[in-house]
Amino acid sequence: MWTEEIVAGRPAWRHIPSGVVFRAVPGGTFRMGLSEAELDAVRAIERGGEVEDTIDPFLNGAGDAQPVREVRVEPFLIARHPLTVAQVRHWLPEYEDDYAETDTTTARLEGDLDDLLKLMPFELPSEAQWEYAARAGTTTLTFRGDGKPGEDQLLDDFDDETRTIAGENAFGLAGMGSANEICADVWIPGFDAAPADARPRTGDGPRTVRGGAADLYPWQGCDEWLLLLSATRYGHADFTAVRPVAPLPPQ
Repeated sequence: MWTEEIVAGRPAWRHIPSGVVFRAVPGGTFRMGLSEAELDAVRAIERGGEVEDTIDPFLNGAGDAQPVREVRVEPFLIARHPLTVAQVRHWLPEYEDDYAETDTTTARLEGDLDDLLKLMPFELPSEAQWEYAARAGTTTLTFRGDGKPGEDQLLDDFDDETRTIAGENAFGLAGMGSANEICADVWIPGFDAAPADARPRTGDGPRTVRGGAADLYPWQGCDEWLLLLSATRYGHADFTAVRPVAPLPPQ
């Protein structure tokens, strides 16, 4: 079912039937949510004249990603990048994607999402797993720091291995924040009473989504870069990308 190998100079696990490459994320504790330091960094970007429109809606909605809390995450596997069109077709051979230009582009699922989740032998990441993986040990706006991320940080097609490698964070994960990746958690504004052990919050209603800056490319100057931030979250409404997780294979 699994083979351990080196991909782009890093250890990886490949799911043999589908060919999807996963990275092993070490366990640990992190501060989850949009911190005051991160909000100050966003305000500094505004003071520096780097805001195209207005960040007031983002600042007013900061409570959706607060309070910041400490979360313990156990080791797990997560896909190196969101599933591509070609990878989705392993489970859904008739899958067609109106948003993708090539088979190596991130798949955006709409009506096929539930079918994929039923057939795929993996789970969706919890929000805590996703943010922990996106931060990769950092506490800044993105894993690259507190500077304003630009369109050069978008990574949506994984045909170019050199560019994919350049887009990896410290955990060897590429494209975090580019596509709108759906999580296992139901959408609940804020983190009051959220579990501290990375379990997803369950219930009725839409799931939570992370990322999505590439979904608005080419950017229209409406501060789409805010979707690249590690802590940005919102409720699922339309199409979505999938970056699955799995338990560590037995040794």
